[in-house]
Amino acid sequence: MYRFTLRSTVGLLIAIATSGHALAQGASDRMTPFPAFRIAGNLYYVGSKDLASYLITTPKGDILINSSYQDSVPLIQHSIESLGFKMSDVKILLISHAHDDHDAGSAQIIKLSGAKYMVMDADVPVVESGVDYFYTAEKNRYPPVKVDRVLHDGDQVRLGGAVLVAHKTPGHTKGCTTWTMKVTDKGKTYNVVIVGSWNVNPGYRLVGNTAYPEIAADYEKTFRILNALPCDIFLGAHGGYFGLAEKYDRMQKGDVNAFVDPAGYKAAVAQKETDFRNELARQQSGGK
Repeated sequence: MYRFTLRSTVGLLIAIATSGHALAQGASDRMTPFPAFRIAGNLYYVGSKDLASYLITTPKGDILINSSYQDSVPLIQHSIESLGFKMSDVKILLISHAHDDHDAGSAQIIKLSGAKYMVMDADVPVVESGVDYFYTAEKNRYPPVKVDRVLHDGDQVRLGGAVLVAHKTPGHTKGCTTWTMKVTDKGKTYNVVIVGSWNVNPGYRLVGNTAYPEIAADYEKTFRILNALPCDIFLGAHGGYFGLAEKYDRMQKGDVNAFVDPAGYKAAVAQKETDFRNELARQQSGGK
């Protein structure tokens, strides 16, 4: 397990600054460095305090989930290298969903690694244009990237013995993807769930949405899927989804099962489903 030293943290902050991202902006959790560490088996955390990225290592190369912002790439690269791995070993790049905080750095990651880009079908038009369906402002645009493999619900991504299953959990984006896999650690096998997103963002129209008429039905589908998934290790696209900082703290203090949290997963899904249903009812009643 890698722990940041003063020297390595300073080096990372310099890398972020020289990438064009002001240090003042880096004060937010989305750009705050977080120690890279092994979660279990061949699954590692290589994201920031809030924007989650995951590395799955195999004898045939590695899989990276989420490229985050363009300015996040030095942080992700530093995290991968701090664990003793190489960016050039990343053979496959996946994302949770096509919002700039999870996929804007993809072009840079692919340039550095040569990875193949695999994206859920309904999110492909966004990543290949760099323009979101809803967040169309210039600040939300990013370099478009050609997708190498279009994924569909239930597809498997395989590399060197690792098998990830892509579950289409739409609503937050049309192709939002929840990833599941199995990892073995100390002779025990765990079901891992990496939630794509379950949030209804401010401004999302669940009623009368002409650009996405099926949005409410898609959220309903997503919660049916999430409720049915077996989960031991609970992860997600943002650290806040699964209590990253608090669980990492417990792990550092000796709790080897800090990230094994099936009850926390069920409670989080239930709460987010309640939040969705409350917002849907509010909009159906005219926003009252």
